[in-house]
Amino acid sequence: MKYDVLVLGAGIVGVSAALELQKRGRKTVLVDRRPAAEETSYGNAGIIQREGVMPYPFPRDLRKIISYALNREPEAHLHWRALPELAPWLYRYWRNAMPERVMATARAAEPLIRECLTTHRAWIEEAGVGHLVRDTGYLQLYRNSAPLEATVREKSETRDLFGIAFDEIDKAGIQALEPHLADDFVGGVHVTQPASVSDPEALGKAYADLFRKAGGAFLTADARTLEQIDGGWQVRTVDGPIQAADAVIALGPWSAEILKPLGIKVPLAGKRGYHMHYGARGNATLSRPVLDVENAFVLTPMARGIRLTTGAEFARFGAPPTPVQLERVEPIAQRMFPLDGRVEQTPWLGARPCLPDMLPAISPIPGRQGLWANFGHHHLGFTLGPISARLLAEMITGEKPFTDAKPYRIDRF
Repeated sequence: MKYDVLVLGAGIVGVSAALELQKRGRKTVLVDRRPAAEETSYGNAGIIQREGVMPYPFPRDLRKIISYALNREPEAHLHWRALPELAPWLYRYWRNAMPERVMATARAAEPLIRECLTTHRAWIEEAGVGHLVRDTGYLQLYRNSAPLEATVREKSETRDLFGIAFDEIDKAGIQALEPHLADDFVGGVHVTQPASVSDPEALGKAYADLFRKAGGAFLTADARTLEQIDGGWQVRTVDGPIQAADAVIALGPWSAEILKPLGIKVPLAGKRGYHMHYGARGNATLSRPVLDVENAFVLTPMARGIRLTTGAEFARFGAPPTPVQLERVEPIAQRMFPLDGRVEQTPWLGARPCLPDMLPAISPIPGRQGLWANFGHHHLGFTLGPISARLLAEMITGEKPFTDAKPYRIDRF
């Protein structure tokens, strides 16, 4: 079977790419080993981060770096055995944390962030899943005044530069918004522009349903069978080989693994993260995602319960789970909000696909005619899936891109 475009990967990024290309008249096939939105796109905090212009940089303070390296902070956990493999990537990540480079990343990310929620909303309406969406923003909460004041200063600068809105709130303001939270916090920031969803997996599947209902093919295949052929690309599905003139790599943290046999090396790492769902005791409710900044976890009301999402773990790709961050912050979360018991037996584990400058790769892959990159969205894959798809589709179809695509070229490395 022949198609115009083959999209490998059915997370939110790949599903969005397939849907956008289809809307632009391309006969598109989507392939994955699993159904839509069941890997990294399932396990996030469910926030469409309209405010997410500033990246998550590597710390520059030596004391904090040492603290991270010794696994003293809940925000990060390092597998020391993985350090020889991770060290080159971590060094590049550290270099990109210089203030001028962080600001360059923010300026490059802003055109995508500016349109991310608008693009999502159009598809949410088309898919009829508006009931999944909350326009309540999210809270960043602090137990001490000094870090709160520093955050307010930083967000004031971001507001002036990029128009990112927020409200500073005190203890009473927190209780007014979320009366079932403990009164441990001196204050916080209400980030008002983002939306959140109660079921990221359901949203990804709804987008995949839009693709299928419009005639799109979604087939089961192993992306490792990708090969270049005369006139395009081929992959072997469970029902036989399929070909297309163009192929899009949208495999999140697996993208580098697929490209390596083709002689293409990219500095992609996976920041691993865990989550667990809990019930709520009594009549306790939570109306929006809440970030405990000091302990680096997020509580989000989800369809399956209250989801606790951890910080980043640095490990070898495919290493066995070590959910020590979850175990460390769970008692803190239970004091912060009246969580009941765990809903699942085993913590979920996924990996955020990160390039060292915290910008995605959305571009043709040099030297491989018809091969395209759409991965490396770091902490913002759920946020940027649809708007990345728009930019990619504009390039593939030869339209004028809505923004300069140069910052996202894969050959910038």
